Amino acid sequence: MTTRPPVIDLNADLGESFGAWRLGNDESLLLLVTSANIACGFHAGDPLTIRRACAGAVAAGVAIGAQVSYRDLAGFGRREMVVPADELTAEILYQIAALDGIARTEGGKVAYVKPHGALYNRAITDPVQAAAIAAAIRAYDAALPLLTLPGGEAARAAAAAGLAVVAEAFADRAYQSDGTLVPRGRPGAVLTDPGIVAARAVAMATRHVVVSATGAEIAAAPRSLCIHGDTDGAVLLARTVRQALQEAGVRVAPFA
Repeated sequence: MTTRPPVIDLNADLGESFGAWRLGNDESLLLLVTSANIACGFHAGDPLTIRRACAGAVAAGVAIGAQVSYRDLAGFGRREMVVPADELTAEILYQIAALDGIARTEGGKVAYVKPHGALYNRAITDPVQAAAIAAAIRAYDAALPLLTLPGGEAARAAAAAGLAVVAEAFADRAYQSDGTLVPRGRPGAVLTDPGIVAARAVAMATRHVVVSATGAEIAAAPRSLCIHGDTDGAVLLARTVRQALQEAGVRVAPFA
């Protein structure tokens, strides 16, 4: 009996520069990742930056994802916000449609949706916000999967709406014992040591576990692993993670 090697997608946040403000290294990351979560202009990304990111992803054969967020350019989408459900659904729909339109002019298309920052974290525990996200995706294209942490309200709402759900984990973020992420304001929430990040990625891809901030192993069986494009040394992290995964016999390939 032949055992198939594990398969993992490697995603990163791209298209997050804005005007004169440059953030991340899209060109280098597109040579390493298999999926690109491209900003849709609400937390980051101006039209030219977004178009260039889409063109780069198409040229590199990288799947394009709509990274939707709260309308929060000043806070980079990482501030908690209260948005009525119908308004949030409309704003997410607007973002998906805008990115998909630009992607199609470059020969690509949006292949999945991933919330960003505060919206991502809020949707894990808030069923109303989670349902608003699912409603927007279903209204635009029910074939688009949602990329999110497994087991949360976002995953449940998407499944209830008939959407595919893709389990995600974070190689460069610390986990709490309940499987959620350590808030960014706490020490050690973001991991930048390439060796540590790569070892965590391999453990999640092959053994389906990750060590939490308390030192305990918790379950983590992702189909996609995220490296944040704005993390210090993101390109080195992505390169080290990809190499470690391949050396461990893991095939790196997009899910969409």
